[in-house]
Amino acid sequence: MVSQIRFLMCAPDHYDVDYVINPWMEGNIHKSSRDRAVEQWNKLYHVIKDHAIVDLVPPQKGWPDMVFSANAGLVLGENVVLSRFLHKERQGEEPYFQQWFENNGYNVYTLPKDLPFEGAGDALLDREGRWLWAGYGFRSELDSHPYLAKWLDIEVISLRLMDERFYHLDTCFCPLANGYLLYYPGAFDSYSNRVIEMRVAPEKRIAIEEADAVNFACNAVNVDSIVIMNKASESLKSRLSEVGFQVIETPLTEFLKAGGAAKCLTLRVTEPIGEEIHANVSVESRVIRMEGHLLDAGLINRALDLIVEMGGSFQVLKFNLGEQRQSTSAAEVRVSAPSHEVMEEIISQLIDLGAVDLPQDERDSRLEPVIQAGVAPDDFYVSTIYPTEIRVNGEWLKVQNQRMDGAIAISTTANGIVAKCKLLRDLEIGDKVVVDVLGIRTVRKAESREQRNSQEFSFMSSGVSSERRVELVVEQVAWELRKIKDSGGKVVVTAGPVVIHTGGGEHLCRLVREGYVQGLLGGNAIAVHDMEQNLLGTSLGVDMKRGVAVRGGHRHHLKVINTIRRFGSIAKAVEAGVVKSGVMYECVKNNIPFSLAGSIRDDGPLPDTQMNLILAQQEYSQIIQGADMILMLSSMLHSIGVGNMTPAGVKMVCVDINPAVVTKLSDRGSIESVGVVTDVGLFLSLLTQQLDKLTSPYVANVG
Repeated sequence: MVSQIRFLMCAPDHYDVDYVINPWMEGNIHKSSRDRAVEQWNKLYHVIKDHAIVDLVPPQKGWPDMVFSANAGLVLGENVVLSRFLHKERQGEEPYFQQWFENNGYNVYTLPKDLPFEGAGDALLDREGRWLWAGYGFRSELDSHPYLAKWLDIEVISLRLMDERFYHLDTCFCPLANGYLLYYPGAFDSYSNRVIEMRVAPEKRIAIEEADAVNFACNAVNVDSIVIMNKASESLKSRLSEVGFQVIETPLTEFLKAGGAAKCLTLRVTEPIGEEIHANVSVESRVIRMEGHLLDAGLINRALDLIVEMGGSFQVLKFNLGEQRQSTSAAEVRVSAPSHEVMEEIISQLIDLGAVDLPQDERDSRLEPVIQAGVAPDDFYVSTIYPTEIRVNGEWLKVQNQRMDGAIAISTTANGIVAKCKLLRDLEIGDKVVVDVLGIRTVRKAESREQRNSQEFSFMSSGVSSERRVELVVEQVAWELRKIKDSGGKVVVTAGPVVIHTGGGEHLCRLVREGYVQGLLGGNAIAVHDMEQNLLGTSLGVDMKRGVAVRGGHRHHLKVINTIRRFGSIAKAVEAGVVKSGVMYECVKNNIPFSLAGSIRDDGPLPDTQMNLILAQQEYSQIIQGADMILMLSSMLHSIGVGNMTPAGVKMVCVDINPAVVTKLSDRGSIESVGVVTDVGLFLSLLTQQLDKLTSPYVANVG
């Protein structure tokens, strides 16, 4: 018995691979056999005709891909949304498909010309008629989905495609009768996979392996309990059989050369409609404005890439290019996202790049009260390193205590409303916390290319310097240290015990003694091994001069800890003449504040080591206030903590022999940070040598 389901097909009279618009076409231009293609198409045509009704649209010369009729449009009831092809190679098909639909009594809706949507290739009806699955990412734009919801009066669920091999939704996704779904999870981003799992019960999901996916097993035609496809593995056929489907294989290898198979060659024009289902779409759009040196600073590229990478889409509405090199540019961009959740994530990242609402769209920040001390409301905005302002009662307030990974809390004081970054643990009942991403902006300095290039610290570009660039980096760090010292600025060093193990201690001592360091941060270990070296000549029990282990040396650090504990503090041991040299000695003698944060692995610890981590964080935060530069020397744990506390604008140099550590420390999205992959002892040695070169001419002149 033939089902009343109806399909539209187009004979392959003019089919060939004439161009490349998807990965499958590469290497296959004019390599398809016309005779074999006709033979394979006819077999598919007759298989489908045995189970359903098939209509034909006349093929047209010069448009070889018309054979893929799934892309003619999307049909639901008497309405059809005509395709808007992305590539010019297929745009000429549109009027022929439109004519066929109009001649057959359909109401034809056409999208704006600059809004790509490729029909049933990227829009598949749930076989129960409950909703429309709509793909985006390669051929169709997310902004087309609200039109589909409106014109077809159906709920639209947006899915983002990630693998260019599966450029249309129907190449990796096939809704089946009775609520089943055949799909390849690897073709989608994590958010879309989560949406699929929320909508389709586990027992109804048939996830296939890559081997079946590349044979276009999902590009199948479903007629009741029949599934027609190019090819399927025995295991897939078995799984489908177990849930009541009969698989009919019909080879379509000639069409795979153009990136299509059974589903691509057909358009279903009778779709189930749920009467109780009405228009609904979760796609959210928002217009943002960016201003500054958008091109030469790469801001606009970063913003647009970020939107796409995070699952959204964009349309540049306006772009005013600065007329001269020193002039700023301005852009207005419509951002679309498949849900409010994704939109929040995108906008929070764009805020870091300086994106703001249009003036007419500005709204106050959303505030929610803290009802439990130390606990923020759900959906609280997570602060970043960049200077931030929030909008309260129509006025923009600067956020105080700027830092990463905090909440923005609002409180009313005698001096008015105050906004501060607070750690979660510091939130108090009565605080109001900023939630969502409304009414938030970051303040970015608009610097011209010339201004940036003239800065001595211009190499600081959120990158990692290899060994070949170490000497260049050292020269520029030395110059910056000299400049900060001469201007009365502040440099803070975060150091690990590797500084001592690699022989860098003597060079760090010089930096402290000669006024280049105004604060030292570290842990128990650097202080212990610094004093071990200067009291006993070893570090971790290894003789620093000979490089060999000393008998009983593994106990040396404990003896040092015990000695310092006897005196009560490092400072008292220095005053008593017990500690006569070293980094800690220089800090005490030169009144340089230091903080040692403890950990679970610490021996002793030293009496100066702060084992209360909350108090240690507070001490760190106090010392880095007002810093112009932070040198992070082979201490990943403490350096990450310091990086999170440090606002934008502070220059940061991260030095470690391990590239992974350097990348992690320097990847803050800040133009003022850089990583240097090298031995920290060598780095400090080169740094003091370079400072001598900078300093000696001035000393000579004074003499």
